[in-house]
Amino acid sequence: MKLSVILCTYNRSERFRTTLESVASSQLPATVEWEVLVVDNNSTDNTRQVLDEFCRSHPRFRYLFEAKQGLSHARNAGIREARGDVIAFVDDDVTVDPCWLHHLTAPLDGSHWAGVGGRIRAQQTLVLPKWLRIEGPYSMGGSVAAAFDRGDEPGELREAPYGTNMAYRKCMFDKYGHFRGDLGRSGGGMIGKEDIEFGDRLIARGERLWYAPSAIVYHPVLEERLTKAYLLSWWFGCGQSTVRQRGRLSGKWGLPRYFLSAGMVLLSSLRWFLSLDSAKRFFWKCSAWMYAGKTVENYRQIRDGKRKSDNLQSFASF
Repeated sequence: MKLSVILCTYNRSERFRTTLESVASSQLPATVEWEVLVVDNNSTDNTRQVLDEFCRSHPRFRYLFEAKQGLSHARNAGIREARGDVIAFVDDDVTVDPCWLHHLTAPLDGSHWAGVGGRIRAQQTLVLPKWLRIEGPYSMGGSVAAAFDRGDEPGELREAPYGTNMAYRKCMFDKYGHFRGDLGRSGGGMIGKEDIEFGDRLIARGERLWYAPSAIVYHPVLEERLTKAYLLSWWFGCGQSTVRQRGRLSGKWGLPRYFLSAGMVLLSSLRWFLSLDSAKRFFWKCSAWMYAGKTVENYRQIRDGKRKSDNLQSFASF
């Protein structure tokens, strides 16, 4: 089996050496050929210099530049250049267990499974503010550090894995297409879920995914994400991403979808104002921001759909 690891990066030259070193230390059987494609997604810092130096000392690492901004575009560029039959993905802000790559890709040595998702554990090394919880019923953990844990038992995965710890047979991209360019982080933008959309696409077509709990990635809680401004922006983008991922949904009771999501904005805002606990208050505030993102994206899709319809009618009238 031949493996390709795709690691996309954007302006993280000061701290992504840890990720590079942990991936380089991956332990695989001697019979497995593997490479790492590090895709520089148009960084403006000294990422190129750092990677040139690292690739010279680690021959299995290859540098690739993708000028079109956006995580989906960077991942797709890596897929096109990958030499492996199996492609694994990892982000530039994590560390991996030494056996991560072997455990993640071993189930794909055959044609039974289309893809594999591993376990992602959040690493908390910072003191959290009182208004933020990353565990329990009002947890905001998913927005400060990706976490994906479906228990200790391996088995069939009936949901899409997360992008920083997933692998697919390359033929899946040839068969079903690549990551959607209208999804995925781009610069400082918060639109995402391109990884979820691709996994859902395969499941909808009848492909089967596997959960490998022993393939472990550690995702740190970063200081710049522990601000209210960042988290509110993240949740607004999450709302937009959800609608964009699934497409515009029709409303209920004859009401446009954005009317319903706007109603949820008001309900979450009411809970926000009535909550006395600071963590609960911020949770409901973020919920309001998420539904606001859904409202905006639903309205945009309705507007754009109407505009396309009007243009077609105008064209037909000539």
